[in-house]
Amino acid sequence: MMAEGKLKIAVVGVGHLGKEHARVYSQLPNVELVGVVDIDEEQGRAVAKRLGTNFYSSVEELDGKASAVSVVVPTRAHYDVASYFLKRGIPVMLEKPMAGDLKEAMALDELSVKGGTILQVGYIERFNPVFRAVEEYPMVPRFIECHRLSNFNFRAKDIGVVLDLMVHDIDIILHLAKSPVKKVEAVGTRIISDKEDVANARIIFENGCVANVTASRVSFRPMRKIRLFSENVYISLDYEGQEAIIYKKSPKLTLDSLNLEGLDAKSLIDLKDYDFGDLLEVKHIKMENEQEPLKMELESFVDCVLNNSRPTVSGNEGLRALKVATEILRKIEENQRVIAGV
Repeated sequence: MMAEGKLKIAVVGVGHLGKEHARVYSQLPNVELVGVVDIDEEQGRAVAKRLGTNFYSSVEELDGKASAVSVVVPTRAHYDVASYFLKRGIPVMLEKPMAGDLKEAMALDELSVKGGTILQVGYIERFNPVFRAVEEYPMVPRFIECHRLSNFNFRAKDIGVVLDLMVHDIDIILHLAKSPVKKVEAVGTRIISDKEDVANARIIFENGCVANVTASRVSFRPMRKIRLFSENVYISLDYEGQEAIIYKKSPKLTLDSLNLEGLDAKSLIDLKDYDFGDLLEVKHIKMENEQEPLKMELESFVDCVLNNSRPTVSGNEGLRALKVATEILRKIEENQRVIAGV
């Protein structure tokens, strides 16, 4: 459904994040924001008024009005809302996590595949410009370390930190490792909510890659960082600051250059002037003009709908991340039972 060359899009759920979806769509030249839906009428009408669009109190009122939607409702409602549109052949941009459980996620993926309807899952770090810049470096990660820390926001009360925060890094790790998961180990604990607020997981892949990922939503200082170690490259990336440092092995760095066996005392003393930095090529990537990942993500979704192309993060990839997250949650629960002596 197009009007004057513009794609008609609506946003379902305009709370903290949904209102930002609506804002971005309202600014895209090839999009007409036809409306917003929210069960909170006061919030919904305020957003609609601010962006010059229509307010609707139910998804049924969008029938015949929107040709694509962003679904930004609480996780427990993801399946009901997203399936409503997928069953009608309407492309869906669905915020993470894909669903509240694997059964619902698999059903959504099946609806998308069988109906040939686009389903994109909202793993926004894939669209972080500094991550995209780093992706251009050929590497086979052997070890991946992630830290994602934030304060408690009281919005994602229906899920714990694994589905709230860690799942972003799980998606990135799976995307980079490119190997089936062999084993998962995890621990976690409740601090503020009735679900895990801090968690750590170790994911071991069949190709030998190992990922260590930590997430906390009870931190005073936010952090979103990932470190990648491979045979020839080490990358330290800061999502928040949109910058990365890449350490690449120089052709000068060989085993012979590091071999100290057989050196006499004088030769060892001479090594004081040896600059190890000369054996590394260091590159600093900093996005000069900070780019908004959400805008890039939604632009990509619009492009997929207009060109009927595969999303960067498909329903299948969203399902894949949720499977690993579910196993992490299972391991956390298992460890909690051991601690409790159950």
